[in-house]
Amino acid sequence: MSTDISLAFAHPEERAEASAGADPRDRISLRDHVVAADIGAFQQERGQSQRLRFNVVVEVRPHPAALEDDVDRILSYDRITEAIAAELGASRLNLLETLAEKVGERILDEPQAMRVFVRIEKLDRGPGALGVEIVRSRAAAPVRARAEDGSDAALHPVVAYLDNATIEGPGLAARLDALQAEGVPVILAVGLPPGAVPESGQPVTQRRIDLLAIEQNAWRLAARDRRCVVVASRTEIDWAMKHDQMVVWAPSKIVLDAVDGPKGAAGDGVALALWLAESLAATRLELHGPGLRDGVHANMSAPAGSRVPVIAR
Repeated sequence: MSTDISLAFAHPEERAEASAGADPRDRISLRDHVVAADIGAFQQERGQSQRLRFNVVVEVRPHPAALEDDVDRILSYDRITEAIAAELGASRLNLLETLAEKVGERILDEPQAMRVFVRIEKLDRGPGALGVEIVRSRAAAPVRARAEDGSDAALHPVVAYLDNATIEGPGLAARLDALQAEGVPVILAVGLPPGAVPESGQPVTQRRIDLLAIEQNAWRLAARDRRCVVVASRTEIDWAMKHDQMVVWAPSKIVLDAVDGPKGAAGDGVALALWLAESLAATRLELHGPGLRDGVHANMSAPAGSRVPVIAR
């Protein structure tokens, strides 16, 4: 408990390090950046400038080419301070939470930024510092479809992970009916099939073996219900979403082609499904099956920075 408390009040850089995956990214940070602004929901705060302290950490993807000591090839510290100044100058805000969201979103617009920690504190509201901290991750831009009235609407699918008991059980059709009844695109994901998967002893080849085994399981699901069409590419997924179709994800192509792909074991179907849900800016990830409700994933929540809720069904 003491470690959790210490980390809660630690600098965002320490929190970023503590929550990094097995393949952590590079990080840049802005510490104790103090600016004055008119912000606050209370009447006594209006028209009064008060000091805000910003601490920001940005995880960035490595640049694909050599930096050659060229500032134009990195995410500059100036981009962070400019994001803060731009949001403070755009309009007066009542809440630090809103400001943190806007600053985080502006930073994540930078191509190299993958995850951002934003801590903002008011320094003049009492004897101590009062503040908020958020963590946000990059999510791919949602697919957009043209509505009948000509407007352009974002599509946010539901990603549903089905365990093997659900695939084999008598209630499969009813679950799919319930998902389809929402009237939104549904992307189904599965894990490894029942039985042993060949072991190569080599991480690189094992990754491909596990992904192919998951694809075999996807085809097994497709054989149980004609609505389940197996798709392998982002183009196929986008087309299915625009036409409100239910599809099953075969992960090999998208995972192996991804620049910033999932970091966990390829055989962890739930982790792959969560990564896909984040990539598609999904409404939520649903975990279907008794093994997921009663087992280790029963109380699973989205990792720090994820924008995708996780619900066990």
